[in-house]
Amino acid sequence: MLQRVSNRRSPALPKTGLSSPWRALRSRSMRLWVVANTLSNAGAWMQMVAQNLLVLRLTGSVAITGVSLSVQALPGIVLGVAGGSLVDRWPRRLTAGLGQLAMATIAFATAGLAALGALNVPLLMMFGLLTGIVATVDGPACTLLGNDLVPRRDVPSAIAVGSVAGNVGRLAGTAAGAVVAAIGIPLAYAANGISFLLVALTIPLLKLADVAPEGPVEVAAPGGARDGLRYLARHRTLLALVGIGALTSLLGRNYSLSMAALVTGPLHATGSAYGLVAAALAVGGIAGSIVAGRLRQPRLRNVVLLSAIAAGLQVLTGVAPLVAVLVGVVIPMAAAEAAAATTTATMLQTVPPRELRGRVLGAWRTASTGWGLAGPSVLGLILQFAGARGGLIAGGVTVVALLALGRVAYRRWRTGDAAELSGPARQADFATAA
Repeated sequence: MLQRVSNRRSPALPKTGLSSPWRALRSRSMRLWVVANTLSNAGAWMQMVAQNLLVLRLTGSVAITGVSLSVQALPGIVLGVAGGSLVDRWPRRLTAGLGQLAMATIAFATAGLAALGALNVPLLMMFGLLTGIVATVDGPACTLLGNDLVPRRDVPSAIAVGSVAGNVGRLAGTAAGAVVAAIGIPLAYAANGISFLLVALTIPLLKLADVAPEGPVEVAAPGGARDGLRYLARHRTLLALVGIGALTSLLGRNYSLSMAALVTGPLHATGSAYGLVAAALAVGGIAGSIVAGRLRQPRLRNVVLLSAIAAGLQVLTGVAPLVAVLVGVVIPMAAAEAAAATTTATMLQTVPPRELRGRVLGAWRTASTGWGLAGPSVLGLILQFAGARGGLIAGGVTVVALLALGRVAYRRWRTGDAAELSGPARQADFATAA
C-alpha cells in the first residue's frame, strides 16, 4: 500500500516546477542577470531611437539613417565566426565583462561628443562599426553565460526568460526613446552606457551552476574558428534551422514593415492604429517566449510546427477587414513566431558540445545577420509588387508549403544524421534535436 501511494504522488510533485517557464528564476544569479539585461536592453533601444533622430537631424536623409544601422550589423557577417571562436577559447565571465565595459566606453564617448556638438556622421559610423565588432564577441559570450547560471534542464527556461526580458526592455526603451527629444540625445547615450556598466558590475556576482568554485570554469577549446561552420553544415538538424530562419525572415517575420504597409494602406488607418498593432506584436512576443520556456526538450518538429502556425496566421492578417480583427490575429501570430525563435535559440545553445557552442553561435550570427539585412529589402519588394495583402498571403502560403516539403526531406535524411554523430552524448543531442 505504501508503494502504491508513492507511485501515485511522486510523478506529480516535481512536474509543475520542471515545466514552469519561470523555473530558471529559482537561481539568484539568474535573477540578477535578468534584471541587469532588461535594463541593458532598454538602454540599447533608447540609444537606437536617439541615434536615428541624430542622423536624421544631421543629414535629413532616411537612407543614410538606414546605412548607419547596417554599418553596425556588418561585422556580424564578416567576423561572426571568428568572434564565436574567441568565446570558446576565453573565460566567458571575463569575456562578457570586458565586452560590456567596451560597449559602455563607446556609449560614453558618443555622449560626450554629442554634448560638445562635435559628433558628425563619419564619427557615428565609426562608433557603430566598433559596436558591431565588439558585439561579435560580447553577444555569444553573454548568451552562453546566461545559460551557465542554471542546470542544463533549465536552459530552455533561461532562454525564454531572457527573451521576455528582451521584449520588456524593448518596450521600455522604445517608450523612453519617445522622450529623447526632451531629455537630450547625449543623455540617452549616457543612460545606455550606465546600463552596460550595470551588467559589467553584475557579472562578478554571478555563480555558475554545477561548477565547483575552486575548479576551472572554462577550458580553452581546441580547433579553429571554422569548426563551428563545419559542425553547423554537417548537423542536418541545425542546418534545417538555418533554412527555416532564412525562409521566415525573407517571407515573413519582419512584421513591423508588413503591418505598417497593411495598416496605412488597405486598412486606411492612422498611426495610432499602427501603434496598437505594434503593441499587440510585443504582447504576442512575450507570450510566445513564455510558452517556449515550458519545453524541457525542444525539438526541430516544434520549430517547424510553430513556424507553420505563424505563417498560416500571416495569411489571415492579409485578409483582415478591420484593425480590431488584425490585432486579434497578430497576437497569436507573434506568439508562434517568438516561440519558434526561442526554441531555435535553445537548440543552438544546447545541441552542440559545450566546447563548440561559441563557434556555432558565431556561425549562426553570420548567417542570421545576412538574412536580417536582406529580409526587409526582399519583403519590401514583395509588398511593393504584390500589395500589402497579396504579399502577406503569398509569403505565408509559400512558407507553409516549403516547410511541409522540407519536413518530408528531413525525415529521409534523419537516419544519416544519426549515423554521423557518434558517442552517447551526441546520440542524446540528436534525440533532443529531432
